[in-house]
Amino acid sequence: MNAEQLSNQLAHFPVYFAHHVLLTVAALLLGIVFSLPLAGWAIRRPAFAAPMLGIASVVQTIPGLALLALMVPLLGRIGVVPALLALVLYSMLPVLRNAVTGALGVDPDVIEAARGIGMTDSQILLRVRFPLATPVIVAGIRTAAVWTVGMATLSTPVGATSLGNYIFSGLQTQNTVAILLGCSGAAVLAIVLDGLIRLAELSALRRDARLAALSLTLFVAGVALALAPLVAETLSHANRPRVVVGAKTFTEQYILAALIADRLEAAGFEVGIRDGLGSTVIFDALRNDEIDVYVDYSGTIWANHLGRTETRPSDVVLDEIRGWLRREHGIVTLGALGFENAYAIAMTRERAAELSIETLSDLAARSPELSIGGDYEFFARPEWLAVRGRYAMQFREERSFDSTLMYAAVSQGHVDAISAFSTDGRIPAYGLVVLDDPLSVLPPYDAVLLLSASAARRPSLVAALEPLLGQIDDETMREANRSVDLDGRSPAVIGRSLSRRLPSPGP
Repeated sequence: MNAEQLSNQLAHFPVYFAHHVLLTVAALLLGIVFSLPLAGWAIRRPAFAAPMLGIASVVQTIPGLALLALMVPLLGRIGVVPALLALVLYSMLPVLRNAVTGALGVDPDVIEAARGIGMTDSQILLRVRFPLATPVIVAGIRTAAVWTVGMATLSTPVGATSLGNYIFSGLQTQNTVAILLGCSGAAVLAIVLDGLIRLAELSALRRDARLAALSLTLFVAGVALALAPLVAETLSHANRPRVVVGAKTFTEQYILAALIADRLEAAGFEVGIRDGLGSTVIFDALRNDEIDVYVDYSGTIWANHLGRTETRPSDVVLDEIRGWLRREHGIVTLGALGFENAYAIAMTRERAAELSIETLSDLAARSPELSIGGDYEFFARPEWLAVRGRYAMQFREERSFDSTLMYAAVSQGHVDAISAFSTDGRIPAYGLVVLDDPLSVLPPYDAVLLLSASAARRPSLVAALEPLLGQIDDETMREANRSVDLDGRSPAVIGRSLSRRLPSPGP
């Protein structure tokens, strides 16, 4: 990666880091605020302590990304709120467990002596049990801090900005520097938080007011310094109309989000990008006016949202989804961008020739002895279920990969075939061949520009984006994807470059 590309990545660091600090600190403080009263209640009612810790432990066993994903349908929204709630729940177990264990572990003779001098149960809890259990409680808080910093990197897929933006986009675009920036930023934050909490613990143990004041000052100053770029960005653009652009979790979407953002910024809008979102999450976000615009694919809407399994001509599919989106959700289909990024099944040219496979029918006949790879959501998608059913495929193994790693997996022989994307520049680069679909099971996947109901009522926004319609062909998109995936270019740079080569709005 050259200096320009590194500079492009570093330009995002202050804001990403600020968001990460805000999420982590807020979740940790709320986790402590909720955990200590619950611990006090459990200590005074020991019979409830075990069930309460059991419930907290169950929450902890849920994988972090799954817990975050569950918050979206439960709350009916994306962004900071579901991420924060999941992080609070995740941070509570170590604090709650250590508070209960430490407080109940206080010497019974000390408790009896406190009762002997007339202390109530509440006074014993606040003046004896918790103070004596402080080292154990703080150890729980330190554990919670490290866990929360790490889990906050997973908040990107639910629409909350964090250092995870580096990690998810870096993984998709094979950008090692972006991944390292995200990981190192999170590591530094975890170390600093752990050190500050340790300093507060020492001040409590030594009953040193000056050390306590120092730890509090350093904490407040550190948080304020970390959040300063976020505050400055918010204030500097406070009077500009804001638009939120969404993007899914693969290279093409990052490029298109940057292209759309460039057009809207040129039209005077303040633009935010929420990328790394799953297909269902991003659709629900648009429907709920939590994002304003994103690019989806006609086949995805046809199969995932309309539940249609038959294959129809491209223009018919576009007309039907346009009417359904407007009628059911108020979403406006501004139009097609001009290219199609279809799902396809691909193999290496050598493996296909070795097995005499040219079509999906040929593949189906050999499928019991073969393995197939797909992206995270492919094997649960209606399109795959339709293909597998119509062609009677029975693969020996179905393996899920990050979409970036699928191509390397098939080229290195880890799987025999993969789900591919027709505009992906890695198909020719890895020497793959796309198998024909003689039964026409897979629907068309025209890239379409979707607007939320509120965004569609903004004439200047519509005018800024309309010149994009019909202007991006398959080869242009394939070359843009290749520039990122194989040449290591930044999606933001490629998106802006593509934007400036396309027609501009009229006067």
